[in-house]
Amino acid sequence: MTGFLLRRLAASLLLLLLVLTLTFFILRLIPGDPIRLFEGQRLTLEQQQRLKRIYGLDRPLLEQYGVWLSSVALRADWGTSLSQQRPVSAALMDALPATAVLASAALGVEYAAALLLGVAAARRRRTAVDHGIRVGSLLLYSQPPFWLGLMAILLFSYVWPILPAGHMHSVDSDLLSPAGRLLDLLRHLLLPALVMGLATAGGTARFVRANLLEVMGQDYIRAARAKGLSELRVVWVHGMRNAAVPLIQLFSLSLPALLSGSLIIEVVFSWPGLGQLTFNAILARDYPLILGATALSAVLVVAGNLLADLLHALVDPRARDA
Repeated sequence: MTGFLLRRLAASLLLLLLVLTLTFFILRLIPGDPIRLFEGQRLTLEQQQRLKRIYGLDRPLLEQYGVWLSSVALRADWGTSLSQQRPVSAALMDALPATAVLASAALGVEYAAALLLGVAAARRRRTAVDHGIRVGSLLLYSQPPFWLGLMAILLFSYVWPILPAGHMHSVDSDLLSPAGRLLDLLRHLLLPALVMGLATAGGTARFVRANLLEVMGQDYIRAARAKGLSELRVVWVHGMRNAAVPLIQLFSLSLPALLSGSLIIEVVFSWPGLGQLTFNAILARDYPLILGATALSAVLVVAGNLLADLLHALVDPRARDA
């Protein structure tokens, strides 16, 4: 088990380094100059050159990469945000809790809906219920998340104004009691979490259905039914216990999808998380902040995949030799 863990950890670190290296050079090679942030101040050419020297943008590209990599690896210093004029780590830590709340809620929505729909479709195979769930899940899965978000805002914030259209808190949330602030957060969280979770629940539901149908044809399932166990116990205890093994691997794919999709959802709903922060950093050509946000997202994705591999190895020892 230790050897398996070390192999996966080494591969994860190498992947993280490759992602950050590619991001660093792609950002530098894209036409444009982050000094344009200061255009409104009508800087002279000498002042622009001085700013480039301060931020190290006048150095050769390989030298910039070496300085950045050594700063990150030796001092864990991600630099200073050009647009926010504060440490990148502080900006990321301020935005991370909002994204964590949204992603966790969306993940709960996705798997709750997928399990209920997938099990219902598998238990009623080749019936109208099964066909309806499969067609509905495919239709939902094929819709762009930004379009679902805009339609949700149109319906539930304008046509039927029952939920906020965006942001994480109301303007006067600081004046509310702790219970009131929590309720206010849940009202703002409900719409983006539902859109983000349901957008991916369709594909997961089809995966649950296929795996459960395969498991339900096994001999031990027939033996459980022959013993007189209830269908509910047969499906949810004996069937889902074995069908859940592939779902662990699917979980490792759901995390990257949610984290990458959070940028779109956060922009649509003005959610103050990593996605919104990254979007604003891209518009501002804020190199240090983009690299920091990319690194944090990559670490979360790699950690999710590593955790999924470890859980799979614990459930199925054969995976340790892979």
